[in-house]
Amino acid sequence: MLREHAWVSLENVNDVEAWLDLHDRELQQITGKNPQAGYGVCFHLLHGGEIYLHTNSDGDILLDVTPDAAWAEPVLTAVTRVAPPRGQIWLVPGQVLVQLILGLNSLIAGSRLVLQHAYRIQK
Repeated sequence: MLREHAWVSLENVNDVEAWLDLHDRELQQITGKNPQAGYGVCFHLLHGGEIYLHTNSDGDILLDVTPDAAWAEPVLTAVTRVAPPRGQIWLVPGQVLVQLILGLNSLIAGSRLVLQHAYRIQK
């Protein structure tokens, strides 16, 4: 398991883009040119629960919102403009990534890179 880092508040779009770039480079260093499905970032929330974030090959965002993090769903809906799914896996358009991070910013206690996460998507 990779080490969790305390969250440093991101103040604007430039901060978020720099954070995304740093994490993208770190993931590429760890995973190489052919990363496996399920790699991304896990956000540990201040009031409990975790949100796993992964982008798919289409550039969309998969969010796995653990049951303990369900309290954050109204924020997710507000910043992504996506209705909550029936399960805990959200599919969000990739173009809202910066807004998503800014919207969650004050709710995050820490983050860690995730090299493998099994998204429980029902087919």
